[in-house]
Amino acid sequence: MDAEHGTQVIVEPPTPGGRRIRVGRESLGVARGPRDLLEFLRRAGLDPDQVSLEDPELFVWHGGGPEVWTVPDDAS
Repeated sequence: MDAEHGTQVIVEPPTPGGRRIRVGRESLGVARGPRDLLEFLRRAGLDPDQVSLEDPELFVWHGGGPEVWTVPDDAS
């Protein structure tokens, strides 16, 4: 899995349980923070030490970037 081959990690908007992470149609799980996301990527074959969560070629962030992991207070 890598951006060179057109593979992107989709990070869905935050929910009370975390953010769903997927690659294509494959769900990697629900991450509660960057540590969980990096663990999913490690299991998928990427070296977490070589991954930048700010990389727009690798990640597509919905509902906020890598600094957003909780539902905003005003989202009722």
